Amino acid sequence: MAAVETASVETAEVETAAVEAGRAAAPIPVAAPDGPLLRWHYLGYSAAALLVMAAAIASHDRWLLNFVHVIAGALWTGIDLFMGFVLGPILRRAAPAARREIITSLVPRTLFLMPTLSIVTGTAGYFLARDLGFLEVTWPQFAWVAVALALVVAMTILGIGWLLPTNLRVCIELRQPDPDFARIAGMMRRFFLAVAVQGTMQVLTIVIMARFVAGL
Repeated sequence: MAAVETASVETAEVETAAVEAGRAAAPIPVAAPDGPLLRWHYLGYSAAALLVMAAAIASHDRWLLNFVHVIAGALWTGIDLFMGFVLGPILRRAAPAARREIITSLVPRTLFLMPTLSIVTGTAGYFLARDLGFLEVTWPQFAWVAVALALVVAMTILGIGWLLPTNLRVCIELRQPDPDFARIAGMMRRFFLAVAVQGTMQVLTIVIMARFVAGL
């Protein structure tokens, strides 16, 4: 009798452990994100930034134009470096539920922000260089200007032509009831690699800007 009771207890313990293991192994359901993908009030902020840039250009006030160029460039560079070298590696190791929550919250906030920062930085920088006479210097000093312009154009094309569409594709996929996380992981690896490349180009641009300040 004691042996039978012992066997019954052991069987119950095994069944309980199996149930608990099954619960632990079961996928955690992830609710689809609420709220619209496009937050139109962010577009208003972008329009305001573009108006400030246009006013700075029209005023020919070097201090104001330099401020607009520097603050937009600092935000653009800082966000890119953070996303490429800090947030990217964290998201690659995060659970799908956490990754989904972060990306679907992040994309609507950066959808208008990053293109606006790239446009403001490059445009204000060009007009500032023109007002300061950097576009009229001769070779070989003009090589610094040419490289800076090439980097800004390349970063703008990369941001608007690659990063922005990839952001949209990832966010749209994540908003599906049953997202393909393998496909999303591949897109995000390429996305954060591109962000890291863009951040590196921005650091090179800062090196050139420091050369401008020191004198060509």
